[in-house]
Amino acid sequence: MKGLNVWNTAKQLSPILLGTAIYAFGIHYFIVPNELMEGGVTGISILLHYAFGVPLSISTIVLNVPLFLLGLRYLGRRGMWLTGFGTLSLAFFLYVFERVLHSGVIRPFASENDLLLAALYAGVTLGAGLGIVFRFGGTTGGVDILARLVNRKYGWSIGQFFLYFDAIVIGVSLFYISMDRVLYTLIVVFIAAKMIDVIQQGEYAARAFTVISERTEEISKQIMLELERGVTLIPAKGAFTGQPKEMLYCVVYRHETRRLERLVRRVDPRAFVIVSEVQDVLGEGFKSESGADE
Repeated sequence: MKGLNVWNTAKQLSPILLGTAIYAFGIHYFIVPNELMEGGVTGISILLHYAFGVPLSISTIVLNVPLFLLGLRYLGRRGMWLTGFGTLSLAFFLYVFERVLHSGVIRPFASENDLLLAALYAGVTLGAGLGIVFRFGGTTGGVDILARLVNRKYGWSIGQFFLYFDAIVIGVSLFYISMDRVLYTLIVVFIAAKMIDVIQQGEYAARAFTVISERTEEISKQIMLELERGVTLIPAKGAFTGQPKEMLYCVVYRHETRRLERLVRRVDPRAFVIVSEVQDVLGEGFKSESGADE
């Protein structure tokens, strides 16, 4: 049993290591050599590097530690360990590629004549790395923690907070990089977002879960506690047994899919789970009737 747990943990953490390695490589190979930008806490680290020469590996840890402690205090330990692991692995690979590229073993892709090519490949690389991390239930810390805290206290959607935060970071970068670099950065952000969608398997923003289990009430409580998502319990009846049952219905964002799957399996390994693509969602936590994020 212990060996099985170790193997399951390794299967869960290995993709996060791979994703953060790809993301860190993209930052050092495409973003920094071409004076481009990125959003989130990584974007702040890049700004500090441009302004003061602070290594990205150091600033990433320094900025994320207080955010992680806030997350532990207000969001609880459950689910935070993957965030901590993702943050540490990102800082580690940022350090590794700092050393590798500075040693001359790999020459960074720096181009004055074809920034569009650099922006396109930066977007693909960063999006692929983050997509792998998100698909397997991890995060790289930073803005994800802040977004969840703001969502809990003020009711802002996570997507809305990400948009505003990234806009502020990229806007401040105008003091350190030229306008054309900022415009190329917008291409990076757009391509990265699309690449995350591809890695996450689908074009839609959400997934709908239908769960049939003998422990639907316990599962629903854990969903509301850990994911802070609404749950609907639907009365049902087994056709073969004739016994009354309950079905659980829940809609989550794509990057929350793996967390919800693991949560259900943890509570009831025998649960019958149906995952469906959702083309659009209107309502609290997703979009308002006007089409804007809540």
